[in-house]
Amino acid sequence: MSSSPLIIIADTNVLINFLNIERLDLIAGHSHDFVITDHVKGEITDFYAHQQNQMEQALRDGTLTEQQLSTLEEMDLFGRLSKSGRLGHGECSAISCAIHGEHKLAIDDKRATREALSIEAELEILKTQDLVVSMIEESLLDLAEADAIKETWETQHRFRLKIESFAELLSDEE
Repeated sequence: MSSSPLIIIADTNVLINFLNIERLDLIAGHSHDFVITDHVKGEITDFYAHQQNQMEQALRDGTLTEQQLSTLEEMDLFGRLSKSGRLGHGECSAISCAIHGEHKLAIDDKRATREALSIEAELEILKTQDLVVSMIEESLLDLAEADAIKETWETQHRFRLKIESFAELLSDEE
């Protein structure tokens, strides 16, 4: 068994959800290390200027780690995914990094998820809601806080979950 830390490669959409509510403390306290690719960082820099300062601070304080695609296999997969034109560079790089690094992938986009699983069926995919459930389980949040975050996402940030409460997801695991 490997002694390396458990790593989650975060795509832009998942990271933006936590940046929007200014709750990177939840990522900082999580049992896994969160890594973003330089492409994900670039998407936030280019399209989410308001969240850029938080992201930069999270990189400085170690809440997030930035990684570039460095192996031929990673770059080849990135190129193949990018060539289709169906996915953004952040998604392509996150998928490639997660698959070739044998890490978990945090991503909400359904098309990107299908594409990733078509390449590596064993890839563990975590959606934003899965991360929140894990944060409840790790006592980083309680249920009321999680539901308040869900409400904030829905009313202030156009991010909607198909659940009424995180209790629905917790009851399946208890």
